[in-house]
Amino acid sequence: MGRTNPTYRDALRAIEERWAEFRRALRRRDQPRFDRLFEYARKHADASGLLNHQNPLLPALLSIDLEQEGRLDDHEERLSELEQRLSETVVEQQQSSAEGNTGGVE
Repeated sequence: MGRTNPTYRDALRAIEERWAEFRRALRRRDQPRFDRLFEYARKHADASGLLNHQNPLLPALLSIDLEQEGRLDDHEERLSELEQRLSETVVEQQQSSAEGNTGGVE
């Protein structure tokens, strides 16, 4: 007995093919971004396939959202680290400046 439904990966490939003309119409700088969205969807193909949703585009969109949330989390973490380092640098500069101002007066 064969499967009555195509695999999720087959369905995702078909969606990508249906959007091929849209991709070609995009500006060159946006085409890699478009491709990356489908890469995100493929990363979660196992979970999406288990869902066996009638509309395979919906799990693909949620997969894309999950990957973008992860990227946002990474960027927020990096931003926090940079802000912390900047804050420490400003404090060090203020301390150094204060020591330089008081060091010459006796």
